[in-house]
Amino acid sequence: MIGDFEHVTFGQRVLFGSGRAAEHVAAEVARLGARRVLLVASDRDERVAQRVSSGVDVAARCSDVRPHVPVANAERARQLASDVDADLIVSIGGGSATGLAKAVALTTGLPILAVPTTYAGSEATNVWGLTEQARKTTGSDDRVLPATVVYDAELTLSLPSALSVASGCNALAHCVDAMWAPRVDPVDRVLAGEGIGALAAGLRAVHADPGDLAGRERMLYGSYLAAVAFASAGSGLHHKICHVLGGAYDLPHAATHTAVLPYVLAFNGPYAPDASERIAAALGSDDAVVGLLELYAELGASHALRDVGFAAADSAEAAAGTVAEAARLILPAVPPGNPRPVGEEELTALLDAAWAGRPPTSVATTGAA
Repeated sequence: MIGDFEHVTFGQRVLFGSGRAAEHVAAEVARLGARRVLLVASDRDERVAQRVSSGVDVAARCSDVRPHVPVANAERARQLASDVDADLIVSIGGGSATGLAKAVALTTGLPILAVPTTYAGSEATNVWGLTEQARKTTGSDDRVLPATVVYDAELTLSLPSALSVASGCNALAHCVDAMWAPRVDPVDRVLAGEGIGALAAGLRAVHADPGDLAGRERMLYGSYLAAVAFASAGSGLHHKICHVLGGAYDLPHAATHTAVLPYVLAFNGPYAPDASERIAAALGSDDAVVGLLELYAELGASHALRDVGFAAADSAEAAAGTVAEAARLILPAVPPGNPRPVGEEELTALLDAAWAGRPPTSVATTGAA
């Protein structure tokens, strides 16, 4: 029985084609009638940005791109958009570039044309995030949903294998979280399941051969499905944990999501058997956590938070204070309707296990009734 549900599909134009980014961007800028483009791209992506925007008249470029979008950076970008009277934002890069473009769109209403160079997925959601004084605030607003997304797998070829793995695992986290997020519905679960399968296959292919364009296309396809499912279902426990950790401790976004994912899956999985079965099937395994860990082992992906700089310390005892502090910060952000009740004890145990990189199954019964 499917039951009653309400599903919202966002209106967005998607152009997919390897080697066609510059062509698609020029055509979209013309179709949208834009004449004063604000280009958002980091210095690291300067060469790619120049190539992709070669057919566009750029009024100004903002390279003030930082992870988690500090409010000060957002304000400077908004001022630049006003100074040049921009009528369109073109973002080229990973989630940080898309996030900065969204921060500008949030207050100006300017449309965004997003060109992803990673598998972050932000380009397909109406979710924004800003960080101020070590606190990350997120929200949803249709003004920040890019009007058009241009996907070109060739733009991801320069992404090192390790970063491809982390970014792809971040996309997997969108899929997993969508399975039990506050607004999840049957459509979201189908999209998320298809996304997991595509991402797992693509990750394996790209890890084996970083130049495998077909594998990178599968990863882009999977990351798009992941983001669409996540945007509809909402932000679940995994993303709430990672957003707080990222904002409070300035941790790398994708690597943090990669580390935390197995622990949230092990924590929630027994309380969401249908979701766990879907995740396991998509991973080609009889068990969701086992399947994810097998994939991590193939990819060389870490599930230890201390490896990404959280609670950097010489011992577990020295890190315990930071772990406890983080649990207290996260608790108010825990989403309603999580499959399993979550308290400070459970969060502390989860973070402690993730910090040390212990077997994720160690959190499966922590605090369980």
